[in-house]
Amino acid sequence: QAQLVESGGGLVQAGGSLRLSCAASGRTFSRYVMGWFRQAPGKEREFVAAIAWSGGRTHYADSVKARFTISGDNAKNTVYLQMNSLKPEDTAIYYCAVSPGSYFDTQANQYTYWGQGTQVTVSS
Repeated sequence: QAQLVESGGGLVQAGGSLRLSCAASGRTFSRYVMGWFRQAPGKEREFVAAIAWSGGRTHYADSVKARFTISGDNAKNTVYLQMNSLKPEDTAIYYCAVSPGSYFDTQANQYTYWGQGTQVTVSS
């Protein structure tokens, strides 16, 4: 059974930065895709970024492109989301997830395993 544990969330002022981590365990993910999603109150869960463990190809939502960077450490089975130039509209619970498909997978139902989420709050 795969387990994903997010960390690194918190409260930050607009323009600041945070780095989220997602530690994966329980199975081998070398052929999978790791993604980050977020869900703000009253809104649907939305895709943020994804990375293919094999090859390191990445894909971003337009709303975070050039501000967020997804990366992975295969040795640690950990995926990171570096978030810079944060805006109040980035406030949400951030989830990491695993997909057996493509790094272009942007729909939540394409992802099989999910973490419990970590809160990110950006104040204006």
